[in-house]
Amino acid sequence: MSGTDHAQAVEWSGPQPAFILVEPQMGENIGAAARAMYNFGLEWMRIVNPRDGWPNQKATTMASGAARVLDQVRLTQTTAKACDDLHYVFATTARTRDLTKPVMTPERAMAHARALIDEGKKVGVLFGPERAGLANNDVVRANALISVPVNPAFASLNLAQCVLLLAYEWRRQDADVPAEAMALAGTEYASGIEVEKLSERLEERLRNRRFFWPVDKAESMRLNLRNLFSRMPLTSADVRMLHGVFRSLVKKPQDD
Repeated sequence: MSGTDHAQAVEWSGPQPAFILVEPQMGENIGAAARAMYNFGLEWMRIVNPRDGWPNQKATTMASGAARVLDQVRLTQTTAKACDDLHYVFATTARTRDLTKPVMTPERAMAHARALIDEGKKVGVLFGPERAGLANNDVVRANALISVPVNPAFASLNLAQCVLLLAYEWRRQDADVPAEAMALAGTEYASGIEVEKLSERLEERLRNRRFFWPVDKAESMRLNLRNLFSRMPLTSADVRMLHGVFRSLVKKPQDD
């Protein structure tokens, strides 16, 4: 999805979880993960022992527009070092583990992360290598697991996809965005009087054409017509267009 408007730029400041990429194998995936993070206002990336070294030009290229995330990367050689200042760690995994730990959905995990951070704790999320995911030695460091309800026959998520899911859930906890809204494209909802005048005009035209027949059903037909308009979320632009439609339909051929 495109549509970045730099004039509308908003910086989400304040404490946030650190996203820790453990031994990522491709610079492109690191860059894509950085973009996914920055899409939702996250900037704290840590990288553990990247296969192709660091800095990585392919990561920089792929992160186009999100270089700020890569500029602040904390690089470590071990997962233990990457987590040494954290109070609570989540590990993302698609596989069943023989470990006794809470297993949370992304939504629940990010809600819990926000609650912990609000208490002044530092939180991190571990993401494993593209090929095989996190090793058990890394998972045991986590306080809880995050599992996405994916297709069990094809459960492996791309690194950036997994980062995107968690970043979205993090942002959603704090975003005051309605579940559904109408984009009115420069207009506004029609007022009651506008809809009333439209209905009256249509009824007049139909009455002249003897549409309301037979007489004993005319009133119910008129009410159904009114009800049709009341069910529609008409805009002022819609009303103006329909007035034009009705006007055009009653024009005589020689009027063209």
